[in-house]
Amino acid sequence: MTARSETIQIDIDDEQMSGTFLSPKSKVPGVLFVHGWGGSQERDLERAKGIAGLGCVCLTFDLRGHASNEGPGIPLSRVTREDNLKDLLAAYDRLLAHPALDTSAIAVVGTSYGGYLAAILTTLRPVRWLALRVPALYRDDLWHTPKRDLDKADLLDYRSTLVHAESNRALHACSQFTGDVLIVESETDDHVPHATIMSYRAACQQTHSLTHRIIDGGDHSLSDPVSQQAYTSILVDWITEMVVGERLSIIQSS
Repeated sequence: MTARSETIQIDIDDEQMSGTFLSPKSKVPGVLFVHGWGGSQERDLERAKGIAGLGCVCLTFDLRGHASNEGPGIPLSRVTREDNLKDLLAAYDRLLAHPALDTSAIAVVGTSYGGYLAAILTTLRPVRWLALRVPALYRDDLWHTPKRDLDKADLLDYRSTLVHAESNRALHACSQFTGDVLIVESETDDHVPHATIMSYRAACQQTHSLTHRIIDGGDHSLSDPVSQQAYTSILVDWITEMVVGERLSIIQSS
């Protein structure tokens, strides 16, 4: 997204001075946050408040079966990946309908399970920037099985090996993605090991840029406040560089 450039003349006494008005376009980028399994929008909301202050429309939400969406409807114990992917698509479409949004400038920020879903989303909706914090990985089979029923030991074994992009839906999506990607790893993560991060990195072959950051001493949930702050700094700096930097680029007048 670029800024408007308008050359003007400023009258002073009997003379004129040349000037240039630079103003942002009326539409602004959008940032969609997707929380992890068993989580909520609470932590995303705090980061979204800061990013909204940079001049973006942000949307956080609770996947069905989680947090404020507990109760009537699909219980967490029966939620499938298909259910939550539909949730993400509905949230994306709601963000896209915001009147202030530049629909060509959408960033998606996903954590763990949310990162996995966010990667798949890029094959179903236009996404320009993709931020993945400790993105989880799942086998393609049993897609319609409640996620809680998936074999945890098998998942950890799967994530501990290098998975090739052509054999996994989320990784294949990353291999086709041509925007900018941020991957944030936690050094002591016992849910998403280093091999999973490297599978995602290896898949990102056509990206415009790829940034990989490691939070030293950080665990999967960033239970240490210092790790939380480190991630916030990484994310905000990257969003500033990618999204806000794009907004402020200047059209050279012809």
